[in-house]
Parts: sequence; structure tokens; C-alpha cells
Amino acid sequence: MDAHEVNRARAKLALFVADVFASVPRKDQRAKSDCYLRGLMVDGRRKSIQAMAERLPDGNEQNLQQFVNQSTWDPMPVQRRIARRMVPRIGPDAWAVDDVSFPKDGRMSVAVAHQYCGALGKQANCQVAVSVHAVSDTASCPLQWRLFVPREWADDPVRRRKTVIPEEIGHREKWRLALDTIDELAGWGLVPPVVVADAGYGQNADFRDGLEHRSIDYVVAIRSDVTVHPHDALPTAPAWSGNGRKPQPRYRDRPSAVAALADDHGRGAFTEVTWREGSRGPMCSRFLALRVRPAGVRSRRLAQAAATDPGSWDGVLPEVTLLAEWPDGAEAPTGYWLSSLPEDTPLTELVRLAKIRWRIEHDYRELKHGLGLDHFEGRSWTGWHHHVTLVTAAHAFLTEQRLAPKADTADSPSTRSSTPSRTC
Repeated sequence: MDAHEVNRARAKLALFVADVFASVPRKDQRAKSDCYLRGLMVDGRRKSIQAMAERLPDGNEQNLQQFVNQSTWDPMPVQRRIARRMVPRIGPDAWAVDDVSFPKDGRMSVAVAHQYCGALGKQANCQVAVSVHAVSDTASCPLQWRLFVPREWADDPVRRRKTVIPEEIGHREKWRLALDTIDELAGWGLVPPVVVADAGYGQNADFRDGLEHRSIDYVVAIRSDVTVHPHDALPTAPAWSGNGRKPQPRYRDRPSAVAALADDHGRGAFTEVTWREGSRGPMCSRFLALRVRPAGVRSRRLAQAAATDPGSWDGVLPEVTLLAEWPDGAEAPTGYWLSSLPEDTPLTELVRLAKIRWRIEHDYRELKHGLGLDHFEGRSWTGWHHHVTLVTAAHAFLTEQRLAPKADTADSPSTRSSTPSRTC
């Protein structure tokens, strides 16, 4: 938005700030949040505090620095209000679990480490945050964030003290952070219709099991080397001789990699599906849905632990749907998902949910490049969470304006399609 557009929206922004930041105790702090949001939304290459303060007529760099980095206002009630306000406005078809990386120099920014950086596509010095988004085909909004604390930070008292990491915060795997976030949102009265995630989460049997224990359905991407048994495969146990421990029932045939299983069905078994309208026409590809039982040591142990009597478990692994994609022109299937939705879920709905993550990938461009999600230059735990909360608020405000009945969203940067699938 340019300065004139921001000024025209100031009355609406003031009402938004009064609601979302009502938990912030001081009037001057609420005024600074209004100023910070305007700084994030006004056009400009960098959204550092110094750069924003220079663009705003009422910008004061020292005041904004103190508000974000040292002030003690609690970002959690603000995030809760944003989530409760935005979920009914978006009417999400799913919640998307994702993570985002922030390249950094040096080693003193909170939770920075040499790790895989999605923003650069390689191992690099960066921060990583896990996020959960409410998503539909027309809009999305981050509902919560968790900053991933690498193991090397867990026992580094010097860096923890300098970046003010709370004592109770330690290293926790990203999939656990995602489930923690979903639990917290449930405490706010928000429950997902279905969870979608990329293979970094979908590949993890513990993550899928955690969703099942919470009675949450999922459609999650997996890698091509995940192994499964056909749905009609049955475990058997050899006859017991009467001596020693009774043999446990097991699947006697080796499981197949999902890539091999889908390829064995042949291109003719795949059905063309159109899942949404893109900017250049309908988005379509060819898909196949199969009922399978995920294999592997971890899947087996989780299934046995979930049995009423693990000691007499019948060895049957849970059944889910495998969704595979074989685009025209490809020599073999290229994408795979597992879904816990009911067996009679239409193929078109499975595909739509599997593909709906395009929405948050699109909106991340606005969050990062338009609103400065990754432009924060502070180092502290408090400052990072304040900044991310303020960026989320700015994105929520803009999303509300786009969803308004009179809003012209055709040219919005977060509504243009970038999905590479072909158009029909």
C-alpha cells in the first residue's frame, strides 16, 4: 500500500487496533502498535524499524524500538484475538502446518543455527519458525507461531540469557511444536476441519498419530519412498509350538514404496481432476486414490501402543487413503499424500485439500516481502515474538479489507496463482 492508501484506511485500522490490541494495557503502546502496522503496510523495500520510522510522519525510531524490543506487553492475547477474529471471516477449509526460515548473520540472534533454510534451499545460518494457518481457496491467516529452538541452544546459558529465552523453553522437535500449537488453539476454542502439511510433517508417523489421537483428520504430503501394505493385506502368525513366546502376527509380504505401488497401477488408472480456478484457467492433473496401510517400525509400534491390549494386538495396521498425482507429460507419478478422511470422500475433495497449501505459500510472499516478516533486526525472544505478532496483525487487517464485499481483489499479490500445475 502507498502512503495515500494507508491514510485512507486509518479509520478502519484504528478500529481494528482497538479490538485486536485491547489486551495491551497502555494507551501509548496501542498507539505505537497502530504506527508499527502502518509502517509495515506502507510501500518500502525494508521494513526494519529505522526504515519504517523514516517513512511515517509520526514515526519515532527510539519509541518503536522500545515498544518492540523492550516493552513487556504480552503478544499471546493479541494472537488469540486475531485468531478468533479471522477464523470465522476466512471460513477455513483446512489448517495448514508449515515452517518458515529467516536467514541471519552471526550467532547471537535468538535461536539462530546452521540448519536447513527453506528460504535459501540449503543448509545455512537461519532461524526457523513453525506456524499454523487457517486457509481457504480465497484467503489464509497465520493463527500461531512457534520459534524452533535448536538443540545447541538448550544448554547454552550465555546466549539464552542475552536473548532472554524463558527458562521453560527448550529444544522441541518441529512436529511437536506443531501439535503444541494445535493444542493451544483448541484451548482458544478453535478446532481445525482438517490439517494439511508438507512432507516434512506428513512423513512423520508420530505427527500423524498425534493428529489421530486428537481426532483430527489430515491430508499430508509424503515422500515417494514411504512404504505401505495394500488395504486388504492381513497379518498372520505361524502356528505356536507350545514352547516359548507366542509368535506375533505380522504382514508376511514386504511393503511397497508408494511410488512403486502407484506406478504399478499404470497411467490409465489415474483420473483427471480439476480442483480450482487459476489465474490462467482451471487447474487440473491426473490422480489416483488407493486404500493402504502405512508400514514401517514406527507405524507398527504406534499401532500396537494404541491397541486396547497391546499384549494381544492382532497386528492390523491402520488404514488410510493414498493419493498419487501423475501429471500429463510426466514419465511417472510425481506427488503423494496420505489422508485419514473417510473412505467415501470424493476424489475431487481429496485433491483440493492436498493442493490447498498453495494459498499460504502465496501469502508468505506478502508476509515476507510486503510486510517484512523476515526484516526484523533485533536479537531477543521478546522482540521476535512482538514483531511476528505485529506482522500477523497487519496481514490480518489487509486480508479483511480484501474479503470485504466491495474490495477489488483481482490484482492482489496474495490472490494471483503461482501453482505450476497445468491448466485444462
